[in-house]
Amino acid sequence: MKKLSFLLLTLAFVVISCSDEMGDPRTSAEVDGFFLTNDVNGSGGSIPSEAGPNYNGIVENPFVVTQDEHISTFSIDADGAAFSNIRSYLAQDILPPADAIRTEEVVNYFNYSYPNPVGEHPISLEGEISDCPWNLDHKLMRIGIKGKDIPPFYFPPSNIVFLIDVSGSMGAPEKLEMLKEGFKLYVDQIRPIDKIGIVTYASSPGVLLEPTSGTDENKAFIKSQIDKLGASGSTNGEGGILTAYDLAVENFVEDGNNRVVLGTDGDFNVGISDQDELIELIEEKRELGVFLTVLGVGSRIYNEGAMEQLANNGNGNFEYLDNLEQLEKVFVDEYNKFFTVAKDVKIQVNFNPAVVKEYRLIGYENRLLQTEDFEDDKKDAGEIGAGQSITALYELVLESGETTNVPAIDVDFRYKHPNEDASILINYSIKDEGNSFEQSTDSHQFAAAAASFGLLLRDSEYKGEVNYELIYKWANNSGEIDPFGYKQIFLDLVNKADNL
Repeated sequence: MKKLSFLLLTLAFVVISCSDEMGDPRTSAEVDGFFLTNDVNGSGGSIPSEAGPNYNGIVENPFVVTQDEHISTFSIDADGAAFSNIRSYLAQDILPPADAIRTEEVVNYFNYSYPNPVGEHPISLEGEISDCPWNLDHKLMRIGIKGKDIPPFYFPPSNIVFLIDVSGSMGAPEKLEMLKEGFKLYVDQIRPIDKIGIVTYASSPGVLLEPTSGTDENKAFIKSQIDKLGASGSTNGEGGILTAYDLAVENFVEDGNNRVVLGTDGDFNVGISDQDELIELIEEKRELGVFLTVLGVGSRIYNEGAMEQLANNGNGNFEYLDNLEQLEKVFVDEYNKFFTVAKDVKIQVNFNPAVVKEYRLIGYENRLLQTEDFEDDKKDAGEIGAGQSITALYELVLESGETTNVPAIDVDFRYKHPNEDASILINYSIKDEGNSFEQSTDSHQFAAAAASFGLLLRDSEYKGEVNYELIYKWANNSGEIDPFGYKQIFLDLVNKADNL
């Protein structure tokens, strides 16, 4: 039935895609900030404030001379939105613009076979160094982190507020209808000890559903409320955010999973709409102990840059929903990621100038931190969900071609427990064993393939001697565990891009 529902949505989109910017063709009426699709007295949609995607510019990290700066510091990034957004472009036979490609999000769309944490820390650490496959004169260093697995029976009780954009720009089927299907999948996962509330916003915000427990009877009612939603009006995102956080705080669960899940195309045009002001608002709200998940929708994301920054600065993560399989990934296959096990996770690498001549962090351009930020517990950083893996890659230029007896590279990590404000320090050392790329682990090879895909799509000056055939070969040969078929999706996209 899910496949059939999505097919119907897709066919509807083909018919009315030309009216994407004019809102839902059905008439609707606003009632306390939400719209009911079965009301015939509405005023129709509104024209979005942007005519196309709005991405924040990306200037790729350059090579850094180690003698000039031997310490590299950044926040982790658990988002996967860029990869699914790339997929949406390729599905339309279009190569994505460079600013839509955040390479670290291409890498971190996938989970890797990292060891589960043991002992006192909720994260495990690992890493390795090999020859760099796109430049054999260089080395490739991988840093791997994994959040501890939590069996579903032991998930903490959840206090979730769905914050749903029902403005006119959400009228196309691949927007609000996509979100509705996804949120209903989320409802299927909750338990009687969990609560879900629903806040909607268009011209004004409104509480559609007070927090309701997840009994079987209540699940059916929650879904029926979601099914009622239609799109019309302007977009008071500020009012929606304030209302959703108020509802989450009023129902706060100590030691629980308190979270706002925002679904939108990012077209904020009433109240605060400036990106910097929205960030200030969300930074204030994150101090309340409520986490944030941002879900972007639409064949054209109107304000992708603002959504990504809201997630980055709101103790949250950002995903883009482009098809039914992505709904299954976010709401079912990786439901565990909605449960944070470590927050404000920072990485600091100390390179030895006698060994490493230059280094380049691949991606993470908008996650860079100052050296002093590493020990500043007031400085925000990224979160890791249960069972989630995070990968970072550095391309290295060594002082000598000698690969034996090279001292290990020291990597420091800081993290906080989800409900604590003091960070904890962990140290890990990565040794260059002189391995060729072919001798490296499956995780290393697949991460390199994913990163090089981003570099090639961006036509990066750092892409080296890479092409789609090599990327396909590296990913296909990696043998990385692929229980949900994401690796095959990657291989298909590599072929797709090669043919454009």
